[in-house]
Amino acid sequence: MRTPARLILFNKPFGVLCQFSGDGTRATLADHIRVPGVYPAGRLDRDSKGLLLLTDDGALQARISHPRHKQYKTYLVQVEREPDDAALAALRAGVLLDARRTLPAVVCRAAAPAWLWPRDPPVRFRKNVPTAWLEIRIREGRNRQIRRMTAAVGFPTLRLVRIAVGPWQVQGIAPGAWVCADPALPGAEDR
Repeated sequence: MRTPARLILFNKPFGVLCQFSGDGTRATLADHIRVPGVYPAGRLDRDSKGLLLLTDDGALQARISHPRHKQYKTYLVQVEREPDDAALAALRAGVLLDARRTLPAVVCRAAAPAWLWPRDPPVRFRKNVPTAWLEIRIREGRNRQIRRMTAAVGFPTLRLVRIAVGPWQVQGIAPGAWVCADPALPGAEDR
């Protein structure tokens, strides 16, 4: 009889590599998660924070991370300056990265939620340069994609926090902490 799949929701802090092995000079998942047999379903850059899912089930890992399964990843993004409507429209339509257009994104202006933890280290403060928050939802996961998208439309990313992957959310999980979750994907029984 097969053991039920495990799914871990981890709030990855700044500076943690999305791997269990390392050279001892940088923090890795092994510094936070001591559950044997689980592996990340997707990645987050070392300097990005937020929700990272880990599982011991290869099929679940593929359903979570592969773009063909259309699991949206939702990010709160603090950008330099206030994006205009043209920049938001470009992000929604998809921007060229390495001569390939990104898939259309769901983009809207947002406010930093009250539950969002302080950034460590803090975002640099520039008295004459305002910042703005966006909520961006994408289905693909190219290298540093959100950062590259906002830079391509002229609004560099200052802070990036993944707040959801599909139905799973980071809210209520402290940075560096993890919880077990129900691995059932909505609609998975129809596949």
